[in-house]
Amino acid sequence: MIRFEDIQETVKGHHPEADLEILRKAYIFSAVEHKGQVRASGEPYLVHPLEVANVLAEMRMDPICVAVGLLHDVLEDTLTTPERIQEYFGADVLHIVEGVTKISKIPYATSEERQAETYRKMLLAMVDDIRVILVKLADRLHNMRTLKHLPEERRVRIARETMDIYAPLSGRLGMAKIKNELEDLAFQYLDPPGYRSLTARVEDKRKPARAFIQKVRATVSQKLEEAGIEATIEGRIKRLHSIHQKLKRQRIELDQVYDFVALRILVKTIPDCYAVLGILHNAWRPVPGRVKDFIAMPRPNGYRSLHTSVISDEGHPFEVQIRTHDMHQVAEEGIAAHWKYKEGRTGLGADDDAFSWLRQLLEWQQEVKDPHEFLNSLKLDLYPEEVYCFTPRGEVKMLPRGATPIDFAYSIHTEVGHQCVGARVHGKMVPLRYKLQNGDIVEILTSSGHKPSRDWLGLTVTNRAKSKIRHYLNTAEKQQALEIGRKHLERELRRFDLSLKKLDTKSSPITTLAQDFGVGQKLDDLFVAVGYGKISARHVLSRLLPPDKLAESPEAEKPRPMVDAVRRFLRRRDERIKVKGTDDLLVYRAKCCNPIMGEPIVGYITRGKGVSVHSVDCPNVRNLVYDPGRRIEVEWGSGAEGGYEVRLAVDLEDRMGALAAVTAALASMKTDVRDMQVRTFDDNTGSIALTVRINDLKHLDKVVKSVRGIKGVIDVARQSVSSPGPT
Repeated sequence: MIRFEDIQETVKGHHPEADLEILRKAYIFSAVEHKGQVRASGEPYLVHPLEVANVLAEMRMDPICVAVGLLHDVLEDTLTTPERIQEYFGADVLHIVEGVTKISKIPYATSEERQAETYRKMLLAMVDDIRVILVKLADRLHNMRTLKHLPEERRVRIARETMDIYAPLSGRLGMAKIKNELEDLAFQYLDPPGYRSLTARVEDKRKPARAFIQKVRATVSQKLEEAGIEATIEGRIKRLHSIHQKLKRQRIELDQVYDFVALRILVKTIPDCYAVLGILHNAWRPVPGRVKDFIAMPRPNGYRSLHTSVISDEGHPFEVQIRTHDMHQVAEEGIAAHWKYKEGRTGLGADDDAFSWLRQLLEWQQEVKDPHEFLNSLKLDLYPEEVYCFTPRGEVKMLPRGATPIDFAYSIHTEVGHQCVGARVHGKMVPLRYKLQNGDIVEILTSSGHKPSRDWLGLTVTNRAKSKIRHYLNTAEKQQALEIGRKHLERELRRFDLSLKKLDTKSSPITTLAQDFGVGQKLDDLFVAVGYGKISARHVLSRLLPPDKLAESPEAEKPRPMVDAVRRFLRRRDERIKVKGTDDLLVYRAKCCNPIMGEPIVGYITRGKGVSVHSVDCPNVRNLVYDPGRRIEVEWGSGAEGGYEVRLAVDLEDRMGALAAVTAALASMKTDVRDMQVRTFDDNTGSIALTVRINDLKHLDKVVKSVRGIKGVIDVARQSVSSPGPT
């Protein structure tokens, strides 16, 4: 059993100036809280936090991190409250202990590779202090060392989780020693026959391998001494799991593993590294293709070293790694890594910026002399644009930041999304607008027959959810328009003693009208166009009946003073914009973007309101126009200049005469100001919100350019009106 005094001495050796009182307080607190508790091995529970703290001390962690190692289980396994921990040890310690406890409660239910990678990302996304992960890795390492005391089912489950999650995570944080030990321990329980077989084969080679290492070390030491190079030479036999992976991946025999035996040569300077490489290649024949210069071209995780494989005089291949002492510390104990290196990706990727802090840690470590300050600087938000949530079965779902339960539901299945009526997060009901957080366990509540609404488009952020909702609404509205159009056309035909059944024949002109109007290929497409209001029923009849018969319609002769008055009023507003191909649709400019003459525009057929005309760049059109069948081509008519009210926002310095300069510029451009609001702020800036009357887009561009040229003006932007958009 490790003694507390040993841990204290280790920490003091790495941090001689640090105050170690927090360690003694944590040791006493942990001993009192865990008193009477026993591990599966029969040892007092206190052994576990002591061993975890010792691992952290050997990793050169600061006193706070080592103290958390002593306290990491008190929230989960004792009656201690967060308030007591904060009272005794402060907010930093409590924050890390809570982070470790939160990770311990996360379910893990799959070994599928992509899910495991997502899980690893999620672990890091959940924490904002790297020490949470380091404590968890130390905790997992000691648990794996004592795994034999647990029932077989739990051994296999914990070993699988270790191999999938914690070993790769430690490797990607540059902690090679912990990674290697975790892999070997997990291999032992995941494949006992394979582990025993490989162990026996390696043991047969271990004794001659050690003798070989001693001989080669002596030779290298002599040659380096002759060259005047001071070096530390270490020998090693490749780890069991690493050998197992190589045999499995390359389908080779143990004798063909070139790096079964390896030397590691540590020198003082980089020039010494290359000098040693030359000496080795002069002494033994290098294996072609096995020389790798990770000093000139470091790995993406910052790892630097020279690698070469040579053939000894006896014909035995062995690997040599040459690096400086600083490079060796990085390789063994660093926390910088690139997340995709082992997956075979090369070059820069979309997520490289998110990990730039990892590659800078070595520089920071050299610049920051106080280890406590260095570790406190490791606050991270690796995935600021992503959240990682769980299904109740433990499957990880990666979603964009701001995602809601509706997004989560559609990520599971389209029908789950369509039928979503509510959600529970950690067992508690939440509204559908709830923003999901990292680590949320989300349960979607469904109801058969429930369908999505248009409001959901404003509650979702994923393209999948939006496209599925739009597709459903498109299909439903198209079906509704088809039925309305059919009924409307049938009603008009009955006035002339006709019916669709009589006209719907191969020889009838109605079968080709959809193509003639350019709305589709089938008769149903014609009904949909009539239902949307894209084509009027009377327009269709004008193609089916001669003009004289159409004029005989009782409906045509019947006066409609109120309808005609309303139509004339609406048409008077729409004279500046025309719908291409027809002249009997009501048209109006949308208030959300208020398009002006010269802007590219698009028409959108609304339900019962005519054609809503928007700027092509209007956010409401981009977000809400989900049915191409309701878009319609529109154009500016002649005489469309003049009389457009546009809202502008002017940001400027709060200085004497600024407002007068803006109004003078507007007056010089012959621009009428209809409304103005002025605000000032504490940072000596201000804003002017004004409504001006503009002739066309060119006039607007000139006005904006003129105001932007005024001294002290920071920016001028056109403002849009937030509105529900087209319906």
